Amino acid sequence: MNDIMVDKTTDSASAPKTSTLRQPRLPAWSPIGLVALSVLLGCGIGVAADLDSKIQWGLISAILFVGITFALTVKVEGKRQAKDRLATSLVWVCFLLAIVPLASLMYETIDRGSKVLDGAFLSHSMNGVLTTQPGGGIYHAIIGTLEQVGIATLIAAPIGLLTAVYLVEYGRGKLAKAVTFFVDVMTGIPSIVAGLFILSLWIIILDFDYSGFAGAMALAILMMPVVVRSTEEMLKLVPNELREASLALGVPKWRTILKVVLPTAIGGITTGVMLAIARIAGETAPIVLLVFGEKVINNNPFEGAQSSLPFYIYEQWSLGNEASYDRAWAAALVLIAFVMILNLVARGIARWKAPKTGR
Repeated sequence: MNDIMVDKTTDSASAPKTSTLRQPRLPAWSPIGLVALSVLLGCGIGVAADLDSKIQWGLISAILFVGITFALTVKVEGKRQAKDRLATSLVWVCFLLAIVPLASLMYETIDRGSKVLDGAFLSHSMNGVLTTQPGGGIYHAIIGTLEQVGIATLIAAPIGLLTAVYLVEYGRGKLAKAVTFFVDVMTGIPSIVAGLFILSLWIIILDFDYSGFAGAMALAILMMPVVVRSTEEMLKLVPNELREASLALGVPKWRTILKVVLPTAIGGITTGVMLAIARIAGETAPIVLLVFGEKVINNNPFEGAQSSLPFYIYEQWSLGNEASYDRAWAAALVLIAFVMILNLVARGIARWKAPKTGR
């Protein structure tokens, strides 16, 4: 009998105790349920308050989601966990607030731009086309954009690359600080300022005519600081051990930069240049000031007025009729596709040239 009592006591003492430190948690499906509840309440409040804008309904739903999530988490999980969920909810709400305008813009551009976007639109100019009538195309604007952006790249890419090499590899003292300061200033200047500078210097003072080359110079001013900054950051990522190993073998510094540093960073440098091209492809203000627009095809960027996609969009929208609006939306869709292709190419080059890592 005593043995049996001892065994029962031993079993009860050795049995695992249930932990009392486990914090109550909301179920895994709670975020989806709270989103659905917030949307229903937001729509109900919008209908009851007679709010016509669906944007207002969405904002009310977002506020309710954040508030309900925080209050329910405080009740179930405590204040500490509630603060974490509050921060997560705010991040998601801000992400959606940023995505909705972008998605709306893309939908509107595709919906309205696809009405007239076809092969004829891409292969014809506006020569002889009445602006109030359907027809015409953007062939002359595509040629102008490609030539102007190409010339700007030929001007800005070498200057930006050499400037970045100087700042990283040679830059010491007051000159390097001054160059860095002016690059920072140029990064933030409005595009209209670059256009006014070329207008006053190239056209008014030097008495040259309006041309695609004048617009390309303004675009090059806008492109240069982007190239300098991106190239500078890529060169800083090159390990110093590579430079020291090359110099220890007696290789001159200029050759080390040319054969070791630049090939190592070429993927990032190319990506930065492509992103800079995408940044200037949609600039309108310098083109309006300097290129002056043209309805016919002008293959010579150094003589006479020339059109471009940003100027074409501005020109067609300012005409104020339904046919010109359709052409403007279609040109905007082509320009967005052009910039998107450049970004995809930049990502592809970055992945292709990325250093290979072993497992």
